[in-house]
Amino acid sequence: MARISLQPRRTLLVRIGEWYARRSYGKVLDPLKAAGHHPGVLLATSALELGVARWKTLDPELKQLAVMASAVRIGCSWCVDFGYWEGTRHGAGAQKLRHVPVWRQHRALYTALEIEVMEYAEAMTETEPAVTDAMAQSLVTRLGERAFVELTALVAVENMRSRTNAALGLVGQGFSDRCEIPPLPRPTA
Repeated sequence: MARISLQPRRTLLVRIGEWYARRSYGKVLDPLKAAGHHPGVLLATSALELGVARWKTLDPELKQLAVMASAVRIGCSWCVDFGYWEGTRHGAGAQKLRHVPVWRQHRALYTALEIEVMEYAEAMTETEPAVTDAMAQSLVTRLGERAFVELTALVAVENMRSRTNAALGLVGQGFSDRCEIPPLPRPTA
């Protein structure tokens, strides 16, 4: 349950965000509603998200796996719900996305590079990052420096999203309900 009202004052900026969200996603996103309480936060996060959407060096499926691995590690149900829907909408494999919460038990679904990307996303997401030189070097070698920087920045952005949404108490909005194969439940500790 959200820890703040999801009914901000309907300023021009909030109305523009609502229009864009309905057009792009079919509904107004709860994170947008929450950010609507602070115009500076809404404007800055919107600009960031529009910029991130233009990053095109890293393979789209690797992006989605990294985002999902980070969201699952943090425990943001909103991000997992939306990320699964967004990933399948952009062509990422539904089975792969579905199994991200338990990817170690389903390694056969993933390539060696996909496993490395998810391991890296999880290591970056730890409260004290656990990225090793070997992890980074392997990914730089396989992806190139430009894509590696994009991967790193993408995981950092997802950490911000997931940590913000989880702290605000935002939960799934039913995006994954619209998918062919719903995601698996998150494993319990």
